[in-house]
Amino acid sequence: MLAVIGGSGLYNLEGFKIEREVFFETPFGLPSAPVVIGKVGDRRVAFLARHGRDHSYPPHRVPYRANLWILYKLGFKRILGVFAVGSINRNYKPGDFVVVEDFINFTSGREDTYYEGKFSHFPEGEGEVEDLLRSKRAVHVDFSEPYCPQIRGALVEILENKGFAYHTGAVYACTQGPRFETKAEIRMLDKLGSDVVGMTGYPEVALARELTLCYGALCVVANPAAGIASYPLTSDEVIEMMKEKEENIKEIILDLVKKLPEERSCPCPNALKGAQV
Repeated sequence: MLAVIGGSGLYNLEGFKIEREVFFETPFGLPSAPVVIGKVGDRRVAFLARHGRDHSYPPHRVPYRANLWILYKLGFKRILGVFAVGSINRNYKPGDFVVVEDFINFTSGREDTYYEGKFSHFPEGEGEVEDLLRSKRAVHVDFSEPYCPQIRGALVEILENKGFAYHTGAVYACTQGPRFETKAEIRMLDKLGSDVVGMTGYPEVALARELTLCYGALCVVANPAAGIASYPLTSDEVIEMMKEKEENIKEIILDLVKKLPEERSCPCPNALKGAQV
């Protein structure tokens, strides 16, 4: 069962039959939008608009914990985050797809964990996550491989078969936003080994791991980053590029739904083993 977090233009995926919408309060507040649930063939698929249906949540105010929690409680085990990014790596061109392998976090003040020791929420329900939260213990998950290798491998295979321009093994630098980065910040990120930059890739990936979910990130290069581009950056070009690539994104999602096996053979389900203090 795959859930996609991204824009709201994905609901008319070919072969996707909408069954219902779900929206409820979580222990971490309300999600940014209702979860649209349906089926592609016999497989359940869900979509959640990260910024809300009217794009009213800026990157630093997205209710990341609520978004991941509602998908977890609905039983979705795999998450695909779809992002528009700026390219730092000069080999990455606007319109290219990027499969992320690692990240560097430059955000601040975001609620990026469920496990807060004695300050943890006391959720209802049964399960490893719920039991651990109720124990009020400190938890440190391993992040040597933050993105699910099973999802990454499937995405690369799909992109290769479709002949889309893509890059893999990428490092995503997540900045606070909502402003774009300065030229000096991009020079710094470049020296630190970042390939692309965005404002929403973190803490989704971390929260998914804490819930033992599989998480993959598919990015579209919208523009060169500040200082690499020879012109001022605008939100308009980001929106235009995502619209241009919308049909390709839908094709990739459709193939991913069909390609992923029912069983998870990755380490993600065991993320909490040995993590509690």
